[in-house]
Amino acid sequence: MPKPVLAYIRAIDAMNRFIGRIAMYLIFVLVGVLLWSSISKTLFSPSHWTLETAQFVMVAYYVLGGPYSIQLGSNVRMDLFYGGWSNKQKAWMDAFTVFFLMFYLGVLLYGGLSSFAYSLGQPYNVGTYEFFGDLIRTLFTQGFDAAGEKLGHLERSSTAWRPHLWPVKSLLCLGIFLMLLQCLAELFRDLGRIKGEAI
Repeated sequence: MPKPVLAYIRAIDAMNRFIGRIAMYLIFVLVGVLLWSSISKTLFSPSHWTLETAQFVMVAYYVLGGPYSIQLGSNVRMDLFYGGWSNKQKAWMDAFTVFFLMFYLGVLLYGGLSSFAYSLGQPYNVGTYEFFGDLIRTLFTQGFDAAGEKLGHLERSSTAWRPHLWPVKSLLCLGIFLMLLQCLAELFRDLGRIKGEAI
C-alpha cells in the first residue's frame, strides 16, 4: 500500500476512534434526560424540552458512533455465508459492497446538506451549494455580521419548546461525512487484504 493511503487510514481511524469513544458516553446524557423527564412528569409539571432533547442526543449518539462501529466491524451483517468464507473472500465481498454503502451515504449527505441549508434559511431561488459557498465566502471576507445578514429565517421545531433545528442537522451531516471517510478507509484496508498486506 502507498504511504499516503496508509497515512489516510491511520488518520481516519484515529479521528473516528476518538469521536466514537466520546459519542458512546452520550448514552448517559440520554439516560439523564429521560430520567429527568420521568421525574418531572411524576412530581411536578412536565418539562417541554425533554423529549426533543432526548431525540437530538440519540441522533448524535447514533451518527457520531456510526463510523467507529464501522471501524470495529460491529455493524450488522447477514452472516449466513459470510462467516464461513476466508479472509480474502470476505475482503473481496466487503470491497464490492462498500460501494453500495458509499452511494447510500452520498445520497443521505446530499439530502442532509439540503435540509441543513433550509434550516439556516436558504432562499428558495438559491441552490444548496451556492448558498453554503456564498455564506462561507461572506464569513471570511466580510465577517460574522455580514454572514449573519445572509442567513434567512432559522427553522424551528413545531413543538411547544420550539428549538432551532440547525444544530442537530449539522451533527447529522458531520456524522454522515465521517461515515463516508471511514468507508473509504475500509475500502483501502480491504484492497490491502486482497493483496495479502496486513493493515
